[in-house]
Amino acid sequence: MLYAEVAVPVPVRSLYQTFHYGVPEALQGELKMFSRVEVPFSGRFIQGFVIGFGDPPAFKNIKNIKRMIEREPFLDTELYKTAQWMVQRYLCSLGDAIQTIAGSSVGSLKIEKRKKGLIPTVGNDFLIGLARAPKQKIALEVALRQPGLNKQELAKEANTSPAIINALIDKGLLKETELTGAEDDKYLGPKPNLTKEQAIAVTQISQALKEEKPSAWLLHGVTGSGKTEVYLRIIEEALGQNRQAIVLVPEISLTPQMVQRFKLRFGSQVALLHSALSQGERYAEKARLRNGEARVVLGARSAIFAPLPNPGVIIIDEEHESSYKQDESPKYHAREVALQRAAQHKAVVVLGSATPAIESYCRARPGGPYQLIRLTKRVDQRKMPVVHIVDLRKEFASGNKGIFSRLFIHALSERIEKNEKSIIFLNRRGYASVVVCHHCGQVIKCPHCDISLTLHKDGLLRCHYCGYGSRIPQKCPSCASSVIRNFGLGTQRVEEEIKKLFPSIKVLRMDADTTTRKGSHQKLLDQFIGGDAQVLVGTQMIAKGLDIPQVTLVGVVSADITLHMPDFRAAERTFQLLTQVAGRAGRGEIEGEVIIQTYDPEHYSILHAQQHDFIHFFQKEMATRRTLYYPPFSFIIRIMFSGVNEGDVLSAAQVWLERLSKTRQETDLSNIDILGPAPAGITRINDRYRWQLLLRGPVSRDLRKIVTLVLEQLGIRYKQVTVSIDVDPLTI
Repeated sequence: MLYAEVAVPVPVRSLYQTFHYGVPEALQGELKMFSRVEVPFSGRFIQGFVIGFGDPPAFKNIKNIKRMIEREPFLDTELYKTAQWMVQRYLCSLGDAIQTIAGSSVGSLKIEKRKKGLIPTVGNDFLIGLARAPKQKIALEVALRQPGLNKQELAKEANTSPAIINALIDKGLLKETELTGAEDDKYLGPKPNLTKEQAIAVTQISQALKEEKPSAWLLHGVTGSGKTEVYLRIIEEALGQNRQAIVLVPEISLTPQMVQRFKLRFGSQVALLHSALSQGERYAEKARLRNGEARVVLGARSAIFAPLPNPGVIIIDEEHESSYKQDESPKYHAREVALQRAAQHKAVVVLGSATPAIESYCRARPGGPYQLIRLTKRVDQRKMPVVHIVDLRKEFASGNKGIFSRLFIHALSERIEKNEKSIIFLNRRGYASVVVCHHCGQVIKCPHCDISLTLHKDGLLRCHYCGYGSRIPQKCPSCASSVIRNFGLGTQRVEEEIKKLFPSIKVLRMDADTTTRKGSHQKLLDQFIGGDAQVLVGTQMIAKGLDIPQVTLVGVVSADITLHMPDFRAAERTFQLLTQVAGRAGRGEIEGEVIIQTYDPEHYSILHAQQHDFIHFFQKEMATRRTLYYPPFSFIIRIMFSGVNEGDVLSAAQVWLERLSKTRQETDLSNIDILGPAPAGITRINDRYRWQLLLRGPVSRDLRKIVTLVLEQLGIRYKQVTVSIDVDPLTI
C-alpha cells in the first residue's frame, strides 16, 4: 500500500512533526506533492497537505486519507522552502506555515471569464477639457477612480445615461477591454516626467534587477515625493525581463488610488489579493497568476505568498506599518518573508516609506544589508506643509474648554470660505473613550476583557476587543451612585462638534464603524473627492495613501493618544502617524497647513514631526533604544500564556520560566535576559487571562534555540493553557 506524509495545521510538540496516512486505491495516481487532503485526527477530520510519499512506517494502525480536497493548492517547491524557513524563523509548526502560504480551500471551482470593463485612456489632467460637458466629466472622473466598471455600472455610479458613456468611448477616452486574460503592457494614460531624484532611484534599482543578484533597497521619500511612480517604472523593467512583481500595501481597501494607478498602467496584468475578496475571487486571481495571465500582484500582507514562478521585484509600500506583521501563528513579518523569497529568486526588494521603521533605517546605514535611496523633495516643486503645534494646556488655561483650539477653528473657517477640503484626524473611534462614576471613580469596563468600554453615539457601550455591548448603567456597579459621566473623545464626537460649529457644511467620517460594508471606503472617498463634502473626520485609515489635491488643511485633535502607551515603540508610532497624516495636506497647487494639538508639545517625536525631520528623530530614538537595550540593539521573543483560569496561566508561565532558565544555563547563553512572568498590557480578553515572558538578547538565533528546546519538552499547550510564540514582536 502507498503511504503519504501529511503536515497538519494543529498544535504539535515538534515544529516539523508530520503524520503518515495510507493512500486509498482510488486516490493512487491522483495525489501529488502538496495536494490538500482531509484526514482523521484525534477523533475528527481536518485538512492537511501531502509533503511526501514512502514506505509504510514502523508503527501499526495507520489510518487512510479520507479524500482529496485540492490537487494543487498553489504551493510549489520554492514556497515549500519558504514554509520550512518560516518554521525556523517564527517557531511555528510546518502545517501552520503551509496553511498560511496555501490559503483557504475552496474545493473544485469553475473560473468564469469576467465581463468586459471600461479602462480610461487618459489621466486626471484631461478632465479640464470636458468643462463644457459636465456629465461626461463626472463619468470620466468615476472611471478614473474605479477602472473596470462595465457600461451599466459606470452609468449607475455616475448617475447618468449609457449614451454619455458611449460618447466617451467614441471620443477614445474610455476603452472597453476583457478584464481576464493576458494583455500587452500598453500604458493607457500619460506618464509623468520623473524628477532628478526619481530618475536616479529608478536607474539604480533597475540596474540591480538586471544583474539578477538579490538586493534590498530602502526608498526613503518624503510624503508626495513620487514613490509610487518609482515603483511603476521598476515593475515595467521587471516585466520587460519576463519576470513578475509583488506589491504590498498596508491595507488595500484604504489605497484605492494606488489600485487605480496600477490598473491604468498595467491593465489586466494586475491581480488583486486581499481579505475583502471572496474565496472564489481569491482562487480566480491566484489561478490567473499561476497560468501567467497576470504578472503584477497588488495586495495586503498575505500577497507575499503569491504563486509566481519568477518574481523579479517585491515592493513593500509604507514598510513601517504594523499591519505587515501577522498577529496569529505563524506570526511572520511580510518584510522578512519578502527578503527570503527574493534570495531564492535573485530578486530585488524595495521598501518604501516617508517614516521607515527604526530597524529598517538602521539596516540601511553604510555597511548594512540595505541600500538607501532618498527622495527629499515633493514632485512639481510642491512645498511641504507648514506644521503648527498647539499647547492644549495653554488653551485650557485661557478659558477654551472645547475640543478644538482657536487656531484650528480659524484655519478651518478660512478653508470652508475658500471651498477647500480639510481632514481631521483622531486615532480613536466612538463618541467617548471612557464612562466613569463621578462619586467613586469606577470606570465601566467590559465584563469579558480588562478594558474600558467605549461610548458610541447610539448610546451603546461597546468593547472594541470582543464586541460586547450594553447600555450605560443607571447606577454605578460599585457604589450605586447615579452620577455617571463620559470622558475622552472619539471620531463620532469630533464629527458632531464640527457640525455644530459649521452647520452649513457636509462632514464625512471614516473609521471602523462607517466602513463595515464591502466598498464603503471607496464610496466615502468618492463622496469626499468628487462631492460637496468639505471635511473628512477619521482614524489612522485616513493617514494612509490618500492623494487628494484639494486638501489644504489637516488637524490632529490629540497627538497624545499613541504617545504615552506603555510600549517602547510609542514615540516611533507617534512620529510616523503625525508625519503620515500631515503629508495628506498640500498635495496640489495650494500650500498645505497642519495643526497638531497636544498636551506634550516639547516631546521630540512631535517636534521632529513638525519639521518633517526623520533623521534627527532617528538619532534621538536610537539613543533612547541603546540606553534601554531595546531593538535594534537587541532581539526579543515574547511568549504569551492564555487561559480561562488565571491560576493555570500563571502556573504554566512559571513552569516555562524554570525550563527556560535551566536551558539557558545548559547552553551557556548567559547573555540572554528572561523578563517576567508579568501580566500582559491587557490582562484579560474575551474571558481569557494573559501573562507573558520576554526573552531578550544580542543574537536572534540564540533566543530561538532556547525557545525551540523548551517547545520540544513542553509543546505549545500546557494543561489548559495555550502558549503563543512571537519572534520580534512589534508590541510588548
